[in-house]
Amino acid sequence: MLLPPATARAVRDGTVTLAFRRWDQPRVAVGGTQRTVAGVLRFEAVTEVQDAELTESDAVAAGFPDLRSLRKALARGRGSRLYRVQLAFDRPDERVALRETRPDVAEIEHITATLDRMDAGRRTGPWTREILRLIADRPAVRAPDLAASLGRETAPFKLDVRRLKELGLTHSLAVGYELSPRGRTYLDATGGSGGDQPG
Repeated sequence: MLLPPATARAVRDGTVTLAFRRWDQPRVAVGGTQRTVAGVLRFEAVTEVQDAELTESDAVAAGFPDLRSLRKALARGRGSRLYRVQLAFDRPDERVALRETRPDVAEIEHITATLDRMDAGRRTGPWTREILRLIADRPAVRAPDLAASLGRETAPFKLDVRRLKELGLTHSLAVGYELSPRGRTYLDATGGSGGDQPG
């Protein structure tokens, strides 16, 4: 469930507590969480509602100025059912603090071991350092362009970048990516080479 940055920040601030989506079936689960630019949000309730049940209060709680604006936004939905999703701020995104932390020698060894395992699990061969070096050399470049430069499809490439982001090594920009301070320190310390690659 995608939330615009402004909406995610409003959930964190408590000024938005609801979202409405047209789905054929629920795409989020009660108690589930989602990382956003504003931190980790929690889905507290997911209920099916009818259009006629919507109120002005619903619209304001979802960040719209009035019910008419909410209905206009929902008219663009493609699902057959309307769902009300109750949102709450859960916690800050721990990756934000992690990516600002520069690794020491022990952490560099741990990151190397982790990346080596990720590389070993890929039948097509090592990929982690290749993507780190690519992002280091080409920050703020569109993901489709980065993927194409490696002869890859965009969606799997973005999933791989997300795996590196989970380790605090990269973060997203408005367009493309860049290495985090943690990622830059790691790459500088290792020369971007893995345990199974020549150094």
